[in-house]
Amino acid sequence: MKKSLQGTPLKRFHREFRREHPIQHSLAVILQSVEYPVNVGSAFRIADAVRVEEMILTGITPVPPNPTIVKVGRNKHTRVPWRYEKETEKPISELKAQAYRIYALEIAGEAQPYYEVDWPEKVCLVVGHEDHGVTKVTMALCDETVFIPMWGKGASLNVHVALAVVLFHIRYLGIQGGKREETGSA
Repeated sequence: MKKSLQGTPLKRFHREFRREHPIQHSLAVILQSVEYPVNVGSAFRIADAVRVEEMILTGITPVPPNPTIVKVGRNKHTRVPWRYEKETEKPISELKAQAYRIYALEIAGEAQPYYEVDWPEKVCLVVGHEDHGVTKVTMALCDETVFIPMWGKGASLNVHVALAVVLFHIRYLGIQGGKREETGSA
């Protein structure tokens, strides 16, 4: 009978997986005026799961120790390096100076599906406000814009869910040697 791992066996399982599948990408995240603490706490938990190098909270994004962020994020704000900046321009400039390529995760005319990107070694994803998205000014500072295709009637995913989809995709590509699978007939 199969049973869920807990405690030390679970820690060993994850440690062995990480040893066999080393990280191939440096990841950073900018939350631009993500308003709801539940989304911010979830973003911290996701950032910890994929081992984000830094998470930058900007604009009206609430910051720890907001009780909802702490509870939903299960204290991951203590494990994920983070900082607050009033404006988004400064951290984008700093990350570009560190050779990060900046991607807005937004539904926009020039956006390409996230799974078609050849992700570089250093990636920063910018996600925006739950209703208004990434601002035009910030999108203009980004190197590229990516989106998640939707097949249902909804126009988009919740901001932290969208962030998880793309971050885990990038991590998965690292396991595959950094190349996306080609589709089509042979």
